[in-house]
Amino acid sequence: MTAKFLRNAALATSAFALAACATNQVETAAAPADTSPAVQVPADINDFFELYDAASLELSPQTKAYRGIRDEDYGLWNDPSEEADAAQRSMRMAYLSRMRAGYDLGELGGQDALSYRLFEATNARSELLWPYRDYGYIFDQMNGAQSGIPAFLINNHVVQNASHAQSYIERIEGIGPLLDTLIAQSAERADNGVMPPDWVYPYVLNDIENLLSAGMDNAVLEDFRSEVAVLDLGEDQSGSLVTDAEVAWAQSAAPAFARLRAEMQRQQAMAPTDDGIWRFDRGAEYYDALLSYYTTTDLTADEVHQIGLREVARIHGEMRAIMEQVGFEGTLQEFFQHTRNGDQFFHTSREDYLAEVDEVLAAMDERLPQFFITLPEFELQVKPVEAFREQSAGKAFYQSPAPDGSRPGTYYVNLYNLRDMSRNELEALAYHEASPGHHMQRSIQTGLGDLPPFRRFGGFTAYTEGWGLYSEELGKDMGFYTDPYSDFGRLGMELWRACRLVVDTGMHHHRWSREEGIAYLTENTPNPDGDIRKAIERYLVYPGQATAYMIGKLKIMELRERARTQLGDDFDIRMFHEVVLTNGPVPLDILEEQVDAWIASEVQ
Repeated sequence: MTAKFLRNAALATSAFALAACATNQVETAAAPADTSPAVQVPADINDFFELYDAASLELSPQTKAYRGIRDEDYGLWNDPSEEADAAQRSMRMAYLSRMRAGYDLGELGGQDALSYRLFEATNARSELLWPYRDYGYIFDQMNGAQSGIPAFLINNHVVQNASHAQSYIERIEGIGPLLDTLIAQSAERADNGVMPPDWVYPYVLNDIENLLSAGMDNAVLEDFRSEVAVLDLGEDQSGSLVTDAEVAWAQSAAPAFARLRAEMQRQQAMAPTDDGIWRFDRGAEYYDALLSYYTTTDLTADEVHQIGLREVARIHGEMRAIMEQVGFEGTLQEFFQHTRNGDQFFHTSREDYLAEVDEVLAAMDERLPQFFITLPEFELQVKPVEAFREQSAGKAFYQSPAPDGSRPGTYYVNLYNLRDMSRNELEALAYHEASPGHHMQRSIQTGLGDLPPFRRFGGFTAYTEGWGLYSEELGKDMGFYTDPYSDFGRLGMELWRACRLVVDTGMHHHRWSREEGIAYLTENTPNPDGDIRKAIERYLVYPGQATAYMIGKLKIMELRERARTQLGDDFDIRMFHEVVLTNGPVPLDILEEQVDAWIASEVQ
């Protein structure tokens, strides 16, 4: 069987494995020998970054599809092999070397100088975890290819004509070789002790079974049929395409998913019962690197833990004030139980939940111009998480729009269990994922056409998720959360992110068990039991990532307060937001530099 991979290279990490992480503050492995072809160094550094982007895209057909580029590679998957990772790294480091040799940072100004620094920072982050490139879980409930493959086809492979449909079929044919490579890697890692805890495997196996048990009515083929049905094709051609897709599934994809099921069952039988990554060889160093990558700081695990405890105490105090406002008599934990279990705090149908989201976002859209200068130009759609992955997926997430407008920005909301989706949190969750949160930030970022592509499409988690969490509180400044229970929900969402600092470091640094993490959230948050369990399980397979939200938000709030204090009556929140958003994502130290420079320019 011929592998439907790109020619000899791919992204530095498999598209479906836990992303390798790094930071610009730590020097790690030496750069590989430069074996790539000579890299041009044009006079304009932006032309240099365009060359880098083109070289990167040639190594990743899935990124092309995500960006709306549909060329001769449209039917290919990224090559997930170790050799491909090494080739991509060599190319990236070659561009870094040529940039440093070809341009003098001291002679660059404005956005060009910032691009130079961000390219260095991005590369340094990618280098930090190179020694730990085999530490990520290839199959888990958050990142695994068992759900990532169908999700990519359904949400990113756009079919506008018969050629695109044929490319879709080619990708179905390529599922077999792709999964076989990932299965082999997962098996090798498991045999070396790198595997998720035992409780992860039922989720992965459930995702696989959802696809296999559906037979020819599985989510991928259903999507393909619906895509082809709206094309202006004759009945014979449409029927032939559907038949070819079904054959590809039956001959390549389905047998590979069956092989994956067998391997997951093998691993499940020997999976560990300890949860955190402290159990890995050099697990402590690995976790330190993850914290640096996600927060873009040098905070230690103990420092992150203490910040979390401090913020939990602060938010509990604000919650008690709301408890008094609504006249509830009892302890804070009893109030948690009241909001966790009361029927009035939950929708009883998906339609009602989505209708309220639409109302909330429509009201927000009307008020945005009072707080922002640059507004999102891309369309937003709100979409329930697909049935094939809703049981294992997170409660909500966002996908950026395609730059050509062919795919809108998408706020995915998981409505698998409405008792996990409190009405109290609906407003804050919508502001975080849509506007003024991720949809606004990423739409503006995508639309920054004068900036290099690596800045328009890349990111720093503490910035992006810090902005999302900041947006939740900004909604209160904008006059929303008029229902005290909704404001309590906002505080609950912030409390959730503060508790993440405690439980993430607790489980991966202080060696808490999953049950201890669940107990902490149950005691300290109003969230439903299912929400708590799913969150803890997310943090355990996605170590460090959850700490970025509160660390980023605290920095943005600190900078806003600094600007407000120093500028006094001249402080313009619209200009503050313009400074934060219109340079795209940056590490938190560079964000601080940008805000300080703006303050200085306003004072003069």
